[in-house]
Amino acid sequence: MGIRGTLTEGVLKNIIISYVYVFIWIFLSFIVIIYNKYILDRSMYNWPYPISLTMIHMAFCSSLAYILVSVIKIVKPVQINRHVYLKSIVPIGFLYSISLWLSNSAYVYLSVSFIQMLKALMPVAVYSIGVLFKKDSFKSQTMINMLTISFGVAIAAYGESKFDQMGVFLQLGAVVFEATRLVLIQILLTSKGITFNPITSLYYVAPCCLVFLSVPWIIVEVPKLQNDSKFEFDYFVFMTNSFCAFALNLSVFLLVGKTSALTMNVAGVVKDWLLIGFSWSVIKDTVTLINLFGYAIAFLGVAYYNHVKLQAIKAKDEEEKKENQVDDECGKLDDDKVARMIEAGK
Repeated sequence: MGIRGTLTEGVLKNIIISYVYVFIWIFLSFIVIIYNKYILDRSMYNWPYPISLTMIHMAFCSSLAYILVSVIKIVKPVQINRHVYLKSIVPIGFLYSISLWLSNSAYVYLSVSFIQMLKALMPVAVYSIGVLFKKDSFKSQTMINMLTISFGVAIAAYGESKFDQMGVFLQLGAVVFEATRLVLIQILLTSKGITFNPITSLYYVAPCCLVFLSVPWIIVEVPKLQNDSKFEFDYFVFMTNSFCAFALNLSVFLLVGKTSALTMNVAGVVKDWLLIGFSWSVIKDTVTLINLFGYAIAFLGVAYYNHVKLQAIKAKDEEEKKENQVDDECGKLDDDKVARMIEAGK
């Protein structure tokens, strides 16, 4: 085959690999969400202790990350001093712990399908908090888009047959804390040139989460666990659940590292629709037409938001290419000028 055929094979190979990474991330995300719902739901495994489950995840991830970084040394630790850790990692760990706690707690009260609909508000929260922290600039067109997404989610909530105020409050709180964490990562870490992969991220952040979660755990869940004499710790269930959570973090690294964060956002929309369908057909959650109509509006808003981001990324890439081309041409002109001066000197 010629050069054209080789290039075609290379492009095809990259497309296939990208789809494999997308499939792995969707599959693991799907498994973790359904598995968490199974454990926490009172009508299934009936272990309604979200803080305890989150702490088990963090303890498992901390231990495995420590082994991979410090013992086996597959990944090198990022050099971080005490000041950076206290000022940057600790606030992020605090927000992450609260986000995980609230999001897992929502599964006790809400259906999987409705939770996925509420998660459509994540771009709204990230953009709003980004504007608040002056990380994003306010644009009326973007704000209209955000209001459209919010309107769609509001319709979906109105049509929810098993609407629970506590569950909605918990899930919306999880969205706000997670969005704040993502913005602070840009401000406190990315702006300083500090980048983590999922293993080093868990190596530094998971122990911090474990400490923060221990406070509400002692106050809220320890008394309940002491009175729950019927429960016996099932190592297989909780270890496999924790391993799935750890694998999900690795799949995020593969997906974003080999494709882009935008690809992950698009894949997330596909995952949400799959979860809604699974929740309706297998778990037998009630999904109304109003639910679907409202989420469809929110979905279109999120899709447009991702489209605008993609166009902005393409425009930025084109601008960088033009700047590099100008620099190359200027460098070539300078080289020619030096060559003529040398020639004149002879």
